[in-house]
Amino acid sequence: MDKSGFLLYGANGYTGTLIAKMASAFGLKPILAGRRADALKPLADSLGLTYKVFDLDDSKSLDAALSEVPLVLHAAGPFKFTAKPMIEACIRTKTHYIDITGEIQVYEMAKKFDAAAKDAGIMIMPGVGFDVVPTDCMALFLKERMPDATDLKLAFASLGGRLSHGTATTMALGAGEKSAVRREGKITGVPLGHKGMWVDFGLKKLFVMTIPWGDISTAYTTTGIQNIETYTGASPKTFKMLKYQGLFNWILRTSFMRNRELAKIKSRPAGPSDEQRAKSRALVFGEVSNATGQKLQGRIIGPDGYTITAEASLLIAKNILEGNFKAGYQTPAGCYGADLIMEVKGVTRELLD
Repeated sequence: MDKSGFLLYGANGYTGTLIAKMASAFGLKPILAGRRADALKPLADSLGLTYKVFDLDDSKSLDAALSEVPLVLHAAGPFKFTAKPMIEACIRTKTHYIDITGEIQVYEMAKKFDAAAKDAGIMIMPGVGFDVVPTDCMALFLKERMPDATDLKLAFASLGGRLSHGTATTMALGAGEKSAVRREGKITGVPLGHKGMWVDFGLKKLFVMTIPWGDISTAYTTTGIQNIETYTGASPKTFKMLKYQGLFNWILRTSFMRNRELAKIKSRPAGPSDEQRAKSRALVFGEVSNATGQKLQGRIIGPDGYTITAEASLLIAKNILEGNFKAGYQTPAGCYGADLIMEVKGVTRELLD
């Protein structure tokens, strides 16, 4: 197995470009891929890498590209549209699949390919970036210390960060939709921001509200905890306004409003600058509790979320290329343990009293 080469699809996007630029530090040499030669060629030339241009709808070109590599790192979202054709092609060509999604429906879809992936001898692991490596590792970190935990709360926030076009686009396409929690082992729809709380993240105390984060799917797979809620930083004003969301969610779901927001996204910078990323900090909080009411909490502080995404995805890619993987559908902490996140430079973790 080639221990340096893999296919990086979506390399011309903000996060894909960041991954491509960091790959050499991990001893990796990706083949850059995507739909636009005008964006891929300058990047490939600047990094001394090769590139391929094809669309996911072109199954012949897709299969041919995957047949040349042992692994694809899929960075072209929104993944609810792009993950399934890539996974199906990976099954056909016996190519390992990892991506940087945070979408619950993508994890649940990918799980259905578990048996096929095992038969093909490959691993399928969505969410190898900030979605969901830090939170997945926090979930397992706490579960290992409270094996009888029945409830899990995970929260994350950013200090000084900003969204990439890809992340913002995924959020815009989900505007007006329901949120989700896991109750008694089942994913259950709830209103967005149906709960809120203040969290001490260590560097700052921030207000957070519930959102449909990927851990509603992955943390359950990793830990087996039956009741899971996920939160992100939000202003109390926004949280209060969401009480009236039933009156305007239908407007947010219209093509007019979504296209308007997508146009705004395209007019903004592609993502945070290197200077902004260097100053930004990603914050993660976790809490487990058991049937007797005992609680255990933990915190993670790390570099900017996009930096974590690039480094964590490359760490996992390197592991796979070196033969360290489990066939079938896997989660990051479930496969590589709760300490995986500690391999990312600049990450600290603490268990709270």
